[in-house]
Amino acid sequence: MERVRQTMAHLARPLWLLAGGLALVLGALGVVLPVLPTTPFVLLAAFCFARSSPRIAAYLEEHRIFGPMIEDWRRTGAIAPRYKRIAVGMMGAALGLSLVMGVPVRVLIIQVVAIALAATYVLSRPSH
Repeated sequence: MERVRQTMAHLARPLWLLAGGLALVLGALGVVLPVLPTTPFVLLAAFCFARSSPRIAAYLEEHRIFGPMIEDWRRTGAIAPRYKRIAVGMMGAALGLSLVMGVPVRVLIIQVVAIALAATYVLSRPSH
């Protein structure tokens, strides 16, 4: 049974690595694109890399920008007020951009619901 579990873990490692890489790319894009939130993707990347690559996980945890986010989350489940403001502001900017671009009402409704849920989650986390 132990051998089966080791084999499964070995096979899952590349999938965790791929998921971590994708999450990190999306998080990095979220720094410049108002549509994507940075913090949740960085936290997901840290989670995935912890299961696939200790070297990359350590790099991410020691990163000057992403490291404090990960540490706050792991220690207390907290998101710093600065990141909360940025996240909610970017969500609002994305919605505003959609309105200006004349996105169909059906898409706007979906976007409003998704943003409301995401903002509620972000704002409900402890600050420190």
